[in-house]
Amino acid sequence: MTRFALTVVRHGETRFNKEKIIQGQGVDEPLSETGFKQAAAAGLFLNNVKFTHVFSSDLTRTKQTMHGILEKSMFCKDMTVKYDSRLRERKYGVAEGRALAELRALAKAAGEEVPTFTPPGGETLDQVKMRGKDFFEFLCQLILKEADQKEQFSQGVPGRLLETSLAEIFPLGKNCGSEFNSHDGTTGLVASVLVVSHGAYMRSLFSYFLTDLKCSLPATLSKSELMLVSPNTGMSLFIINFEEGKEVKPTIQCICMNLQDHLNGMTETR
Repeated sequence: MTRFALTVVRHGETRFNKEKIIQGQGVDEPLSETGFKQAAAAGLFLNNVKFTHVFSSDLTRTKQTMHGILEKSMFCKDMTVKYDSRLRERKYGVAEGRALAELRALAKAAGEEVPTFTPPGGETLDQVKMRGKDFFEFLCQLILKEADQKEQFSQGVPGRLLETSLAEIFPLGKNCGSEFNSHDGTTGLVASVLVVSHGAYMRSLFSYFLTDLKCSLPATLSKSELMLVSPNTGMSLFIINFEEGKEVKPTIQCICMNLQDHLNGMTETR
């Protein structure tokens, strides 16, 4: 079996997050002071995790969050971040730059509800989901290709190190419903991937994991919780498994969802 870990983090707070103004893709707001503190706290929480690949949306708030995480890292400080437009937030068209209340009013006038409503010029949920699917399939092919090339050299040792660095922190989270361990007879991880993206995009990606790929959930996590928008710098960890020699969809295990233990005790900047 070939396995890799996927850690997905939402960007830190922006002023418009706090003021409940829709940003989407067209409003490229930087992090607020609180957002920078959240990114630094996320970086400290993840500082001993060895990532092999790092990807970010190419919008300012995600770039700044990724930088805040990596600058605290013991192992990944000098890694090259791959910025990918497929990780951008959902496009909200005419609603971008307007208050969330206005988006709700637009939806109500159309006889619909947020988040299923698509404002004029915006992306449908299916379009966002297809972007997520496209990125995820690209990521899987990349990892599988690299794993095949490196197999004769690794012999599982680096994989166990990748697992250990994750297991040291994620099972301790209150939202984690299952132990992450590498003693089940399978080989270690071939990669550990960090992705920084956006709330509505992540919800669509996680919906794809759940509905299309039948992602397994921790016992403490309900399907309704999976559909909540992640808090700023909320972290979710998935283990992606591929059976040897089978050209089939991977199986996905959710270890934890929207973890925010790193924010405990952090005071909000007003």
